[in-house]
Amino acid sequence: MHLHLLRLLHDQLHVQMIVQHWSGKGGVRMPNIQNGMPAQQLPNVVWRKSRHSGAVGNCVELASLVDGGVAVRNSRYPEGPALVYSRDEIAAFLHGAKDGEFDDLIV
Repeated sequence: MHLHLLRLLHDQLHVQMIVQHWSGKGGVRMPNIQNGMPAQQLPNVVWRKSRHSGAVGNCVELASLVDGGVAVRNSRYPEGPALVYSRDEIAAFLHGAKDGEFDDLIV
């Protein structure tokens, strides 16, 4: 009985490790998401920009990441680097922007 329980726990841990490292159909390995990586290498992202962005293409785009983070890129260089932030970091920035903390940068 004790050996059976240990084997079951081992199997569960093994499955959890596989789930953490593998995703998608057919066992496709997820890339390591890191700050500054090329934006096109981010898996399964949908980029979006503010409705206040201009039509010229000078926009900041954001995308939710599978790990819960948020990626930011320059729409003029969609293949360029993506800055990766946690949800807490993005929330702090948005609260500051709404409170006017960065208004002096656009004067």
